[in-house]
Amino acid sequence: MLQHAQARLALDGALVPGELLSCAPMTRTLYTLLLHLALPLIVLRLLWRARRAPAYRQRLGERFACGLPVMRQGGIWVHAVSVGESIAAAPLIRAFSERHPGLPITVTCMTPTGSERIRALFGERVQHCYLPYDLPWAAARFIEHLAPRLAVIMETELWPNHIHACARRGIPIALANARLSARSARGYARFSGLTRPMLREMSWIAAQSEVEAERFRQLGARPEHVAVTGSIKFDLAIDPQLPVQAGCLREQWHSMARPTWIAASTHVGEDESVLAAHRRLLVEYPHALLILVPRHPERFDTVQALCQREGFATLRRSFKQALTAQHQVLLGDTMGELLFLYALADIAFVGGSLVPSGGHNLLEPAALGLPLLSGPHLFNFQDVAAKLREAGALLVVQDTASLAQQVGALCGDPALRAQLGLSGQAVLDANRGALGRLLDGLEPWLGGNA
Repeated sequence: MLQHAQARLALDGALVPGELLSCAPMTRTLYTLLLHLALPLIVLRLLWRARRAPAYRQRLGERFACGLPVMRQGGIWVHAVSVGESIAAAPLIRAFSERHPGLPITVTCMTPTGSERIRALFGERVQHCYLPYDLPWAAARFIEHLAPRLAVIMETELWPNHIHACARRGIPIALANARLSARSARGYARFSGLTRPMLREMSWIAAQSEVEAERFRQLGARPEHVAVTGSIKFDLAIDPQLPVQAGCLREQWHSMARPTWIAASTHVGEDESVLAAHRRLLVEYPHALLILVPRHPERFDTVQALCQREGFATLRRSFKQALTAQHQVLLGDTMGELLFLYALADIAFVGGSLVPSGGHNLLEPAALGLPLLSGPHLFNFQDVAAKLREAGALLVVQDTASLAQQVGALCGDPALRAQLGLSGQAVLDANRGALGRLLDGLEPWLGGNA
């Protein structure tokens, strides 16, 4: 949605003056004008991000629909803005490939990390490029270049000009696995002049819950084009060899009996709290190991420096060296390994939740049978978090002290760890089936020749 679009533009290479948007009549024309005025800032932001993440310098033309790769037309276009959405979209993309082997599938994203993940997941089996910024001429050029039969956007990334370009050409556009927090809905309602027409151009919205479906309807989506399919993240399938491989590595490290916890997808401001909690844990469990996985790869060096400054013996996973008893922190600085890193741990804390970022996917560690911890800021995953809390599978902590206390309690109680892990797996099992419902709902929009 637009509020998320502003945030993503700011994060991934552009800057939109949200204050101006919220105090003026919201129309697509004004929105487009502001985007054009922001173009110098967009370029400067890209260059600034490229200082820490050089991949932002690459393929710049694609962000403005220039130099797009040669693509087969008439297929399915799936937009997954970054890593999390790419992982969530993977089962859907695989199912599309199986159901319609003759149709080309194109997957777009906005970030280099998302691009790397898409390549790692699918290689040459899908077409891939960055989604151009939401400028009408760039959107039109991209849609004409791709000419998809169906467009599917994952979760919340709705771009008014791209949606309008599809609607003008009669291309169905669906929002899959759609989520919308109460906070976001209030923000979008402030510029209903843009939000309402955009939502009315959507062909189908497949919401994760009835609460979120109703929010989309109240914002202007056509009620008959909104359905509840559930979250496809519940349909996560774990490779049975993954825990086996993780166990083998822990044996090689002689750490099977070593208390090991993971803090995954941490944001700026969380790493300090996690390390402070680990320091407290080491008083009671001197051999405890923390696997620390920052959310954004450009922060790997910064977080390593923080660990060393705080006096922790730290090993970077990318160095592929053997972990020793002297190491206190394993820094997860590799791409595409998060599930494996979860499998190495006994306890999982999911980041983006001690700071007001809205949290991250709780179901990946739940699928591995890990007891779950998070901070209180879970507005991006309210429905999932509520189900896990009701089942007794998720413990919510408020600060460093409560995080250290809960991790310590779980380290000393294997039976409690097992109980929480089984409860989390039961939640997944009880909520599977969203993928099938989503696919069935998208099928009519593909047309009879798919």
